[in-house]
Amino acid sequence: MRKALHKWHSYGALIAMLPLFIISVTGSILVFKVELDSWLMPEKMLVAENSPARRLPLDTLMAEVKKQYPGHEIGSWEIFNDHSRTDTAYIIEHGSNLWFKVYLNQYTGDLLSAPVGVSDDLTDWLLDLHYKLLLGGQGAFVGAVVAVIFLFLGISGIILYRNFWRHFFTLRYQKALRIFFSDLHKMLGIASSPVLLILAFTGGYWNIAEVVHEVEHVIEEPHPIQGPLYNTSLSIQGLHDSNRQYIGDFTATYLLMPYEPELDITFYGKVDSPNPLNSNYASTITYDKNTGAMLAALDVRKAGNGHVVLDSFRKLHFGHFAGLTSKLIWCLLGLSPVLLAVTGLYLFAFRKRKKKPVSAPVAVKAGI
Repeated sequence: MRKALHKWHSYGALIAMLPLFIISVTGSILVFKVELDSWLMPEKMLVAENSPARRLPLDTLMAEVKKQYPGHEIGSWEIFNDHSRTDTAYIIEHGSNLWFKVYLNQYTGDLLSAPVGVSDDLTDWLLDLHYKLLLGGQGAFVGAVVAVIFLFLGISGIILYRNFWRHFFTLRYQKALRIFFSDLHKMLGIASSPVLLILAFTGGYWNIAEVVHEVEHVIEEPHPIQGPLYNTSLSIQGLHDSNRQYIGDFTATYLLMPYEPELDITFYGKVDSPNPLNSNYASTITYDKNTGAMLAALDVRKAGNGHVVLDSFRKLHFGHFAGLTSKLIWCLLGLSPVLLAVTGLYLFAFRKRKKKPVSAPVAVKAGI
């Protein structure tokens, strides 16, 4: 049994090696996505120091975007209140399902960029590479398969090397390279396994969910947006201001507009919570797109375990739950599959070479 598991562990690693290498490197970079964006695009990402103290109403900001780009509808909106990061409007071109993003200063109403594709900026391109390997819907399927293999590698590695804990800090670097690589492979695999299992499970869930979403949209008739799908006389800022009537300390972080006929207007947000894994989008309030009546309010502190667990995937996957410390740990251990691939490939090649039959002339020369 152990021999068969070792064999499948090796072949699984060979099959998934290249995509895992890409996912590992890009994922470690994306742990610091916001910091990289702020460094690479400060004129788009950061609020000017001389900006007014208070945000402009959402209605004013949305009207400015619509004025500048009348051939588009607003699909969603990232909301920031920290006087540091700028808002981001996500817009959809009429007659298509193409999404673009526009950065704007929420305190002055100034648009800071022309519309760019959601994968055009460097870190967004890396996110597409990390999530879908630049293959669109097919990439989500490939990513799901790789995540399942990754999960198998983590579990099988723990089973195969479960007794390695007895000699966890032993690295026989003075021995042959094979022995050193074997020790390093086991030590690194066991040490990083908790983080790698979390990454594989959460990433696999998102990829599988994306595949299901893509299949549903293939079956359904597409609905390219042609105009507003909500009552434009509604005040979005008014809805925003009424949020705390339903969840007392709710702070909106994201607005989802009805870009498909079945959708209503939903605010995602954060609340004061003792759970460090609750994300900035953990609680939601939904309003009727025609009347503005509140339809549903979900407070993560009162939600079921399923919602709480699924919401925690956001922080768990990218390590955003304990500040810089968890980010650095996730960044470094997220790179471990690269070293595991190098050491594992060497050990696999060594075993194959060892099993190779020795020819007669060579055997005679060697005195066999």
